[in-house]
Amino acid sequence: MPSFDNTMHRRQVLQAGVFSLSPLALAWLFQREARAEPVKPALERQIHSLKAKQPAKDHTANAMISLFMQGGPSQVDLLDPKPTLTRMDGKDFPGKVKYDDVGGASKKILGSPWGFRQCGESGTPVSSLLPNIGDIVDDITVIRSMHTGVNNHGQSIHAMNSGRIQRGRPSLGSWLTYGLGAETDELPAYIAMTDPKGLPVEGVLNWSNGWLPSLYQGTVIRPREPRILNLEAPQHLRGAAQKNYLDFLQQLNREHAKAFSDQAELQARIANYELAARMQTSAVEALDISQETKATHQLYGIDQPASEEYGKRCLIARRLIEQGVRFVQLFTKNQYWDHHRGIIGGLPAACLKTDKPVGGLVKDLKQRGLLNSTIVHWGGEMGRLPVIQNDAGRDKIGRDHNTYGFSMWVAGGGFQQGKVYGATDEFGHRAIENIVNHFDYHATVMHLMGLSTQQLTYKRNGREESLLDGQPGKVVTDIIA
Repeated sequence: MPSFDNTMHRRQVLQAGVFSLSPLALAWLFQREARAEPVKPALERQIHSLKAKQPAKDHTANAMISLFMQGGPSQVDLLDPKPTLTRMDGKDFPGKVKYDDVGGASKKILGSPWGFRQCGESGTPVSSLLPNIGDIVDDITVIRSMHTGVNNHGQSIHAMNSGRIQRGRPSLGSWLTYGLGAETDELPAYIAMTDPKGLPVEGVLNWSNGWLPSLYQGTVIRPREPRILNLEAPQHLRGAAQKNYLDFLQQLNREHAKAFSDQAELQARIANYELAARMQTSAVEALDISQETKATHQLYGIDQPASEEYGKRCLIARRLIEQGVRFVQLFTKNQYWDHHRGIIGGLPAACLKTDKPVGGLVKDLKQRGLLNSTIVHWGGEMGRLPVIQNDAGRDKIGRDHNTYGFSMWVAGGGFQQGKVYGATDEFGHRAIENIVNHFDYHATVMHLMGLSTQQLTYKRNGREESLLDGQPGKVVTDIIA
């Protein structure tokens, strides 16, 4: 490390790097908790921080976990049984089909190879591939009438995650942290958890802050251990030596900020360095699932090879929410549910990986009293068509994209329990009853979090931007408790 003399300045101290913290800290730009007024259009220069903010109105949810099944789970095989498909299996579809891949398409109907059973007191039918989701069906609302209307993965992902089909807009998690701030000053407010086998389609854009300040970008937790690199200083530099260094660095930072008081982002960057030190304890504890009981590990399927990895991420998500993280999103790997071919083997494998961890998460949140205040979302950017794609033998067949009528489910945070909402036609192709567009979904989530989609805006280039951006999003009151 350079010698300390009168000419040494702040940049040199930072460049020395002996006591450097995780590079991921650059995304953790927040300050200590404080109550503040709801976000309003600023009349003066706006100071951005992740101080906890009072919601604009009454709310039932404080946090959210989104289980994003990238690729498009087949609704007619999982959550939306269609006897007509079973009866007409192998026959030609009688109407017009909206294909995405015309080259591999056929009009031959594919009845679901898997049976459904009525689950719970509500009697909601759930596929035999999802026995654990069947166990929690009385705690969830299944929405069978989702619609984005764009059969491309990327565009539909953006619609579900950021409100528009275009790239470059802030994600839902960014809007929530912009509107509500953080409930902790020791962990990121918004965390994305990726699959060890790859990023989803559109990669980092899934948790982008878009044109909101970078303070509101999602922070990625690595899918493998160590989940955060370079978090701790070397053993011989911990303790008093590190404290003295950080105190000195804080003094230099404050002097620097005073000299450049007109730079709003500078305060957030400085807060990052100050708060990263606290994460050396809190992040390690939050990610350490060895503290959990054997029964909890079994609840999440961590004791089973097929579900071990996803189970660990679901358990970490619960621990993060428990410690005040606002929004956590778990992703499956690129195109994991995109079964254009090989659906007979691929869909059961995807369910085996995720079903027990997901069921365990909802049960665990409920027994800890967290489900009432935590929204849980399960679903992808699309569903699948009722006809065969790649008609080259039973083991090779699949289903093409369908964004005109697909299923997802929500739970907790003020959503009704044991409910089925909306419907598709008799073939499961198009939503025909109580259609829920992506912007309706966003409006409903924001409402439960106490935010107004009209009032929560960000001024950019003289224009008031919002999550819905002029779309006619409505709160789906029929699924709210």
